[in-house]
Amino acid sequence: MNDAPRITIRNLALGYGGRPVVEQLDWDIAPGSLTAIIGANGSGKSTLLRAVAGELRPLAGAIDGLDGTVTSYLPQDAGIDRAFPISVADLAAMGLWRKVGAFGRIGRHWSGELERALGLVGLSGAARLPIATLSGGQFQRVLFARLILEDADLILLDEPFAAVDRETTADLVGLVRQWAAEGRTVVVALHDLDQVRQHFPETLRLAGGRGVQGATAQILSVLGAAGVSTAPAGQLRGGAVA
Repeated sequence: MNDAPRITIRNLALGYGGRPVVEQLDWDIAPGSLTAIIGANGSGKSTLLRAVAGELRPLAGAIDGLDGTVTSYLPQDAGIDRAFPISVADLAAMGLWRKVGAFGRIGRHWSGELERALGLVGLSGAARLPIATLSGGQFQRVLFARLILEDADLILLDEPFAAVDRETTADLVGLVRQWAAEGRTVVVALHDLDQVRQHFPETLRLAGGRGVQGATAQILSVLGAAGVSTAPAGQLRGGAVA
């Protein structure tokens, strides 16, 4: 990978119904960086990811560097009806639409890529299973297989490890780190500060509508000095960082 973008955000304001959630945000995202977004509930983490993904128009300011960039975005709620009668392979193969088209045929090559992606998320042999039979962790693994097949330059994830077991979290964190090692730009909204501390070199903290970016150790040390718990499994609670 060598196409990861440099994203520059200047004086960005985001919100709903004209009411800002994020204001005057400046943020530089280096190519190939691995960044966590942290903040209390309602601080604008999901809103910011939606804007970078192109799903929310800014109230003011600009996001530059996205032209021609292949972007994958996994929201916290994927919006997929788990009762819908499709298989693991069907859902994962949606990641190939950009390459083969919505009605394109998945030939031998792409079938091999699909099998490889399922193997990388620990679902070898599960291709024909209905998604309705999957556990929460297995379902998240399928969504990550879809991300692998999308082969994006920029990957945006909103709380991707929430409500999944420890083993699944460890496997998916490994994939996230591998994407960054390949030179992809990865931005992940998280509430678990222990995960942030262990795996993410850069952090953007949102609080009171504003943002501060920097090395993770520096950002978390400031939180600790402010009296916010950064103990293992700590979480940002309600206005604790506002």
